[in-house]
Amino acid sequence: MVDHWEILDVYKALFAIVAGIILGLERELKDKVAGLKTITIICLGATLFGILSYKVGGTNNPTHIAAYVVSGVGFLGAGAIFKDGFSISGLTTAGIIWLAAAVGLAIGFSEFYLAATFMGGTLLIIFLTPLINRLFRSKKITKLLKVTFIKQNTSYKEKFIDELRSLVKSVEVKKIILSDNIIEVSIEVVINEGKVNRVEQFLIENKSILSFSL
Repeated sequence: MVDHWEILDVYKALFAIVAGIILGLERELKDKVAGLKTITIICLGATLFGILSYKVGGTNNPTHIAAYVVSGVGFLGAGAIFKDGFSISGLTTAGIIWLAAAVGLAIGFSEFYLAATFMGGTLLIIFLTPLINRLFRSKKITKLLKVTFIKQNTSYKEKFIDELRSLVKSVEVKKIILSDNIIEVSIEVVINEGKVNRVEQFLIENKSILSFSL
């Protein structure tokens, strides 16, 4: 095989850099774990894999190397996802990492219009989603409630949970810890937005509990 340099490969590299900057800039401005530099490198690397796959595999089997990018980028995306309490963060960043690799491969295979179309669609979703969320915002809030009781007042626990159920959408006991003479109960509660103050007032006025955090 003759190793040769093509001007088209330079154009692909420049296009990949621009695409990576556009996709990564939004993550960078929001101070996410994978920002402009990471997304740009992923897009540029995927483009190189696309070019090599086409040059090495030839026209008969151009996806030989590129196929491994799909699975390999999954590990990068997984590194951006982490659990924060009851919420999971980093899913959007992982999705953009995945898309950056796809856009890079499309550029590597000279599918410039296809890459631009899907990149534009992604940006449209990213910037329209906050507006849609404001219009159709969920009125339910998930909280972790930690309540402490005196050991002798164990019977109050069930009564307390029953009273709590009448104020919230759902109650799920996650953990019970016994320490010395204190029982700490961790409860996941789903509260209607309009009833948060009412639940807080119930907790403050309840004399069967020692302390709580919500």
